[in-house]
Amino acid sequence: MFKIGDKIVYPNHGAGIIDSIEKKEFLGEEKDYFILKMPIGSMDISIPMANIDKMNIREVIGKKEGDEVLRILDDDPTQMSNNWNVRYRQNQEVIKSGDIFEIAKMVRNLAILDKEKGLSTTEKKLLNRARRIMASELVMAGSLEKEKAEEMIDESIGL
Repeated sequence: MFKIGDKIVYPNHGAGIIDSIEKKEFLGEEKDYFILKMPIGSMDISIPMANIDKMNIREVIGKKEGDEVLRILDDDPTQMSNNWNVRYRQNQEVIKSGDIFEIAKMVRNLAILDKEKGLSTTEKKLLNRARRIMASELVMAGSLEKEKAEEMIDESIGL
């Protein structure tokens, strides 16, 4: 179980630090919540402690793994569906999984596809969200500033 001060990744939102534990009442039931401070977006997220095992929440990667994420961005693209709707659903599942290495592959693939053929507005939003999620974890993993993490990602994918 996580504790105050732990750096964790909350899929769909990115990495943050557990700032506190609060009791909150919801539908007449009092529950304990982790309060997660997000380095990118300056927001707090409440996560019910009872559901933490079902939410793919994990510890932030280390600096070594952060370097591997950046290497993945430089690799050749992998096969994706030609149907944007199918591809979009698959990529949403990748984000929900919280797997930073799969997210890096997705960012790389979508960035390359965007350069070659262009992306729909919906896929561009998904790409930007995935870049933000990656940047938040790289900030936490390597004690980087947000701008530096975003710059490293953009350089790796050629933006």
